[in-house]
Amino acid sequence: MKYLKSKQYDNEFIKENMMGPNSMIILENLLESVPLTSNMRVLDLGCGKGLTSIFLAKEYGVQVFAVDLWISASENYKRFKKMGLDNQIIPIHADAISLPFAEDYFDAVISIDAYHYFGCNETYFDTCLSKLLKKDALIAIGIPGMKYEIHNCIPDEMKPYWEEEALALWNSCDWWEKLLLKSNSFEIKKIHEMDCFNEAWQDWLKTNNRFALEDRLMIETDNGRYMNLISILGNKK
Repeated sequence: MKYLKSKQYDNEFIKENMMGPNSMIILENLLESVPLTSNMRVLDLGCGKGLTSIFLAKEYGVQVFAVDLWISASENYKRFKKMGLDNQIIPIHADAISLPFAEDYFDAVISIDAYHYFGCNETYFDTCLSKLLKKDALIAIGIPGMKYEIHNCIPDEMKPYWEEEALALWNSCDWWEKLLLKSNSFEIKKIHEMDCFNEAWQDWLKTNNRFALEDRLMIETDNGRYMNLISILGNKK
């Protein structure tokens, strides 16, 4: 069985707190060859309901700063406390473009299914995020994307399922590489298509979340042809 670390967590707890494709599986796939150590201070950027923060704290022993704009810090704190992690994970309600941290503070930033909402432009990383990271800090990003650029040739069968706002944020590995090469402070190590697409999406589609119910036909129609999950690994220069 793949993604054994993710599978050991209570299934009902995961289903209750998923906000999209299983973020724990995406994170486990993302970090397969990434050296995290327990002395690290990690920014979990766009943590949602905190599943990724819980995984980072329990599996790697790191100190996690769990930041999200849409889920309150109080709500996440209750989850972390229930898991016995309230001294290891600090919940913070903040906007990714205005983060309340000291410069050179983090050893790593990890972002699952969130970075594309605020980072798909030429200014975000250098202007908003880079200054918070120590030199050589780890950058690990897992995001939804496309196998190739599709904005000018949208397949007719997919048009009913892809909202214009969401589609504008889904890009290919090549697109992300070209964008990040323009950064003065992002050193790219590897950008590639992830292996966990089916597992992460199927876990989400099995929930009764109304958004998951809407996504079922989209994934069935796509049938592995267009959508993917993208891994971006790098370091702060």
